[in-house]
Amino acid sequence: MPGQKNEQKKKKPVRYKVRKGDKVVVLSGRDKGKTGEILRMVPSDGKAIVQGVNMVKRHTAPSQASAGGILEREAPIHVSNLAHVDPKDSQPTRVGYRTLEDGRKVRFAKRSGELID
Repeated sequence: MPGQKNEQKKKKPVRYKVRKGDKVVVLSGRDKGKTGEILRMVPSDGKAIVQGVNMVKRHTAPSQASAGGILEREAPIHVSNLAHVDPKDSQPTRVGYRTLEDGRKVRFAKRSGELID
């Protein structure tokens, strides 16, 4: 049909305040309150894979590499449902940016003011 195209719109790259290796807490959903470490970011979808959170069962066929069967693994969860864990009191916190005297831009917990990295 005229006027319809099957091309996808280019998404503008987004920078998230959480990254791989951060300790996060889930804010909403069936895993609300669970904490874990970010194993992998999926920036194209705005999602992250968090250790031990959003577990799903995958029914896999046997192959040369694996025996197959029902495997449990983490599924991606949207970044908006995650909050950084404050290094001081292990509560959810927002993240801010601060420039140090030596010119480095670092993240800090807005709850306690503690540096994150």
